[in-house]
Amino acid sequence: MSLSQDIMAALKTAMKNKDKVALTALRAVKSAILLAQTESGAKEELTEGQELKILQKQVKQRKDSAAVYLEQGREDLAEPELAEAKVISQFLPEAMSEDDVANIVGTIIAKIGAQGMKDMGKVMGLVSVELAGKADGKTISNIVKTKLS
Repeated sequence: MSLSQDIMAALKTAMKNKDKVALTALRAVKSAILLAQTESGAKEELTEGQELKILQKQVKQRKDSAAVYLEQGREDLAEPELAEAKVISQFLPEAMSEDDVANIVGTIIAKIGAQGMKDMGKVMGLVSVELAGKADGKTISNIVKTKLS
């Protein structure tokens, strides 16, 4: 079953259970996926990698919004954002630990012979492809910076 089908099944379940938080989150994800399909101009399905990127973006948006709300002392607005992020996160593969990411970054740095911050772009490009959907960009970037410094 594809990710889109899983999301549709979860959406139907949320409707039956009258789960408003899940409904809001899953409808937003469905909308983002449909928008991406229409932007590509084709009626074909998105690849699983494209769907994962959309889900990651949706989770990141909600976490960023919650962080802003918390900075402003608005816990009442942050809670639904975090709850929606949790609902969407259940469709993402389990994130890798920082140690695992650091090992992969170290391997790639050794493989291409990166010598410092001037090679960060090359390293980030290769690591991002390798860890697509398994780790967020901020974590990868911080580890690459640490290893190249």
